[in-house]
Amino acid sequence: MNEKADGCPRSGVLLHACCAPCTVKCAETFITEGTRPCLYWYNPNIHPYTEYRARLDTFLEYAAGLRLDFKTDDEYGLRPFIREVLPALEARCAVCYRIRLEKTAARAAEWGFAFFSTTLLVSPYQNHELVRKTAEECGKKHAVAFLYRDFRPLFREGQAEARNRGLYMQKYCGCLFSEEERYLKKRVPEAGTAGI
Repeated sequence: MNEKADGCPRSGVLLHACCAPCTVKCAETFITEGTRPCLYWYNPNIHPYTEYRARLDTFLEYAAGLRLDFKTDDEYGLRPFIREVLPALEARCAVCYRIRLEKTAARAAEWGFAFFSTTLLVSPYQNHELVRKTAEECGKKHAVAFLYRDFRPLFREGQAEARNRGLYMQKYCGCLFSEEERYLKKRVPEAGTAGI
């Protein structure tokens, strides 16, 4: 694990960040509520490596610019990710949510956070209810509270702010399969598909 900052307030919220653009309004919401979130990067679903690096570097730059505390589990995981989703390829998004939220909940418990949440809740392209259900299950398993927020009404505003900040804006959800869908210009119907 690569801990970029170790000053995260242990009583606060560990906010899983899928990318910098989606983090903008989520972090701002918590700050407005009086909680400075500790941002957490763990996204072994992002491929290829050049895309993974672009998103991680943008996340690190964004977090440092806001002076928010952050931690990273910098694991480029093409082969492990493919092994996990291959048996359930048609429901890969559900597997992907569980991989990331399971690790976030485990880290939140390990590091002593009272709550955890995720920026996946901002995207209208994600299966919102499945993200919520999965996060709640992971929270129960690791005895840490999942802090739910419906950030979707802030999505467009957050994307516009990210563009104004000059943040790297990705063109697909993250995995090779979502990139394939982008090039095919169609979504393959499946349960839990995130798609962009």
